Amino acid sequence: MGRVTERRRVIRIRAGAVNERPDTLVAEEPLEIRLNGRPLAITMRTPGDDFALAAGFLVSEGVLGAASDVRNIVYCAGAKDDGTNTYNVVDVQLAPGVPVPDITLERNVYTTSSCGLCGKASLDAVRTTARFPIADAPPVRVTPELLAVLPDRLRAAQRVFDRTGGLHAAALFSEDGELLDVREDVGRHNAVDKLVGRALREDRLPLGRSILLVSGRASFELAQKAVMAGIPVLAAVSAPSSLAVDLAAETGLTLVGFLRGPDMNVYAGEHRIALGAAASRG
Repeated sequence: MGRVTERRRVIRIRAGAVNERPDTLVAEEPLEIRLNGRPLAITMRTPGDDFALAAGFLVSEGVLGAASDVRNIVYCAGAKDDGTNTYNVVDVQLAPGVPVPDITLERNVYTTSSCGLCGKASLDAVRTTARFPIADAPPVRVTPELLAVLPDRLRAAQRVFDRTGGLHAAALFSEDGELLDVREDVGRHNAVDKLVGRALREDRLPLGRSILLVSGRASFELAQKAVMAGIPVLAAVSAPSSLAVDLAAETGLTLVGFLRGPDMNVYAGEHRIALGAAASRG
């Protein structure tokens, strides 16, 4: 199996001084996801949690909704012509009776570490029907003060980032701010898939009492992944896209952007943010 980090020789220039030294880089390798033996998608990812990544990707595609939907997930033996296993091809085998989606050339997806939507035939192709409508029974309510401390808690848990500076992270928190899980990956969408996939394999979906925090921007795809997992609150340290805001408004997702200390923007679902009776709206 591939390593999370690799060492490379670099020429380092600092204040005019030049020296040669090894540097630690985050690893990036392709992962092909197969469904019942048929190729479905290729994503560039950081090796590790590959089974969770594949499962989470299939949750976001509307294929999986429970641990019982999966019969097995395996690395494909003999992935290379000489019969060796690259650990870069994963086959998700569905349980009997689970519907198999129509896999066509138009539907095959190639995703990159920066944009999980590249290759989608159209915007409609990613507006899949959520199995877990975002419900409020009882309503999730979070304060701005709680949200403000979450980025520091996420940053403290980013072990590989400390060595490389080159990874995105996604974390699940309870509604009380407890860190439940954190994953790192060269692609922010992969980090979220790893979180959701781990939850599916542990039979914890839907994640209806959780807050999802991502280290970068909030794209349409990340908003959709939150919705598909039943997550009611998505927060990002950077900006959301217009389509992410539209999707949040349509589905009832609470979307927070530019979360930096006590400052943040609430773009949708403000009913879950406990602003207080005296909050200024000027």
